[in-house]
Amino acid sequence: MLDKVLIANRGEIALRVLRACRTMGIKTVAAHSTVDRDLKHVRLADESVCIGGPSPAESYLNMPALISAAEITDAVAIHPGYGFLAENADFAEQVESSGFIFIGPNPDTIRIMGDKVAAIKTMKEAGIPTVPGSDGPLGDSEKDNIRAARKIGYPVIIKASGGGGGRGMRVVYTESNLLSAISMTRAEAGSAFGNDTIYMEKYLEKPRHIEVQVMSDTHGNTIHLAERDCSMQRRHQKVIEEAPALGITEEIREYIGKRCVEACKAVGYRGLGTFEFLYQNGEFYFIEMNTRVQVEHPVTEMITGVDIIREQIRISAGEALAYRQSDVTIRGHAIECRINAEDPDTILPSPGLISNYHAPGGPGVRMDSHLYSGYRVPPNYDSLIGKLIVHGDSREEALARSDIALSETVIDGIKCNIPLQRNIINDAAFRQGDVDIHYLEKKLALA
Repeated sequence: MLDKVLIANRGEIALRVLRACRTMGIKTVAAHSTVDRDLKHVRLADESVCIGGPSPAESYLNMPALISAAEITDAVAIHPGYGFLAENADFAEQVESSGFIFIGPNPDTIRIMGDKVAAIKTMKEAGIPTVPGSDGPLGDSEKDNIRAARKIGYPVIIKASGGGGGRGMRVVYTESNLLSAISMTRAEAGSAFGNDTIYMEKYLEKPRHIEVQVMSDTHGNTIHLAERDCSMQRRHQKVIEEAPALGITEEIREYIGKRCVEACKAVGYRGLGTFEFLYQNGEFYFIEMNTRVQVEHPVTEMITGVDIIREQIRISAGEALAYRQSDVTIRGHAIECRINAEDPDTILPSPGLISNYHAPGGPGVRMDSHLYSGYRVPPNYDSLIGKLIVHGDSREEALARSDIALSETVIDGIKCNIPLQRNIINDAAFRQGDVDIHYLEKKLALA
């Protein structure tokens, strides 16, 4: 097993990785910025190294600083968490060429899956259903692009190949707006992602966002851990996730899970991965694959009992999966609410001092958060400050426990989105499962 792991991230995911390492007897190194020296995982780690200033570019995106931190502390592996450099193929390559283990897929796989056009092509060849689209990048020919849109059928969506996190997308409902949308998306893609490659897909009107968790080791073993529903989104950002997804029968689960497993084997995948789909009218449409641990991984842990981070680390250490597909069973229902330091109405960030913090408790309640009373939330990073994960024997019980747990959570000193979360949990359509990825924005627009 790995002797020492450098955690190249911050916040709740860094604390989650640290706890997994501690249970496995692995020493930890917390790499942190100047404003993060008081983070909980920094205080708990065996060692800590300051890697730069408060901006991500100075610290958590600073590849030489992170690799140097691993060198001076004699770490043998680097865990990237999610965000920052977690899906950066160049970073994974530099980590491995420097003699360290990158806790994630190999660089070539990350590179392919990070390019949406290449990923769709790869998945299509592996037998994964995809959204009808341009079957490759859009060129400069206006006639060809108009012809492609007519063939697909309006509305269409123009996407940046290197995009992510809901950025680099534009929906087009009429042909008169197509060419200007292509031009603007291409310009934005080049500016935001350094890659102006764009492509076109059919825009689905009422899809749900369903994803499948997979794990692959280096011994030829691959399994899936069922699915999650991530349809409650605001500005393409997930707000609430749950597992399993309503309406997905065991037969459907086996069908799509098996396809994902076969696709992993076809591309020689290693580590954790998540296949993301749009699901409409009983059909799955692949949109992308995330080559890292997901923010919402705890709901899958709660219904399967599998410690996903532990398995990720074991795989990177060269060990075989501790589970076979027949070992994976689903128990009950789990819901995750993302707690953000932001105004629940305007979504504006709300950094500042936490004057009082109290985590909820009770049966089936888990709070993944780096908060504590006296901690100051900095303005430099993503606003996620915690994840409330609740499990119940049924979805109804999980919903009831979620509402109670949210009501018990105390975060004083800053604004947070708990009022929005309680609004969603008690929404009639959400409780009935009658929602799609556009529902929350429409609901809030009418409020």
